[in-house]
Amino acid sequence: MSKQSNAIFRDGVTLRCIACNYTTSAEPWLFLCPKCGNLMEVVMPSKNNFSWDVARKRRFGVWRYRELLPLSNDVEPITMGEGGTPLISVNRIANRGVFVKFEGANPTGSFKDRGMTVGITIAKSLGVEGVIVASTGNTAASAAAYAARAGLQCVVVLPRGGVARGKLAQALLHGAKIVEVDGVFDEALEEVFTEVVLNGKRDLYPLNSYNPWRLEGQKTLAFEIVDELEEPPDYVFVPVGNAGNISAIWKGFKELYNYGLINRLPRMIGVQAEGAAPLVRTWALKSRSLMAIEKPVTIASAIRIGKPVNWLKALKAVEESRGTFVSVSDEEIVKSMKDLAMYEGIGVEPASAASLAGYRKALELGIVDRDSVTVLVATGHALKDPDTISKYFSRGE
Repeated sequence: MSKQSNAIFRDGVTLRCIACNYTTSAEPWLFLCPKCGNLMEVVMPSKNNFSWDVARKRRFGVWRYRELLPLSNDVEPITMGEGGTPLISVNRIANRGVFVKFEGANPTGSFKDRGMTVGITIAKSLGVEGVIVASTGNTAASAAAYAARAGLQCVVVLPRGGVARGKLAQALLHGAKIVEVDGVFDEALEEVFTEVVLNGKRDLYPLNSYNPWRLEGQKTLAFEIVDELEEPPDYVFVPVGNAGNISAIWKGFKELYNYGLINRLPRMIGVQAEGAAPLVRTWALKSRSLMAIEKPVTIASAIRIGKPVNWLKALKAVEESRGTFVSVSDEEIVKSMKDLAMYEGIGVEPASAASLAGYRKALELGIVDRDSVTVLVATGHALKDPDTISKYFSRGE
């Protein structure tokens, strides 16, 4: 570990391979296991002095949980007050005890800001020229905004014609350099992965979800749920695209449990669109290899991913939590989107509505109990995708 890396991370933080358990010191540029080539994950120290009472004296948000994050206390975060999003009861469209965690209230309108505050902080500490991401839109918007705040360049690689207008507008607004590639998100990610990770370039720091440090910010969603409910829910429904978020949220719950800060764990339910459901297929077939989809199709562009890079992390999260994966149709997604907006006042993009659609499907299948305490993660704001609203929602007279 370099002296620079050592200054970024707190003592006792390590990296571990998710497949072969190879363990090494904290290193910001290590994304793949040098032994087997699988992804790495961050391992926090076995002991922690975190206190709910002390934390609750701080602003509600990602950095309230500073002791539970891997960055050294000496590192100044690049932040815009991300996190601290509403946990909203939705009694009109669901049973009592069902809540929506509305991530659209983050600074750029999606959950990506949780990870980006950590990732951009690391990039700034490393002294790189800028950051680079592949994206279906939300990652691009978030990376561009946080890079701008940090004074860094931002390059975003997007599938040509496959990004919702609201998200593309955000990336342009914040001064990102846009590179378009033919194909879907998976081709865009491969472009970034080859250019930066495999070729070893160090001028731009990659911040897609194969970067385990970015996911550390996203795990704080679990901390906030427990902070507000004062105990874990029974189930957490998460829309799944590249599969980093569900694994990060589960990691957050597990760490709270391992530190003795909660005494039980929720079940994680991953939700995918029927036309973009590689993990649903993989789970159903009990395969230990990803059942990829070459050309994923769904109106929910944020989860229109056929080869999720974090597939193994997501499978482990669902398996360890005794959860499952479910798929929902685009029609079910649109209905849930409408119901959230018209009956609860919560405006979400299509991918976010997949969590409510998945909950309804799980009720039909007998996967969840109607009396359970359930959190539906709504990952992004409705204005991310104005074209879908125009297409499926009629104008009121």
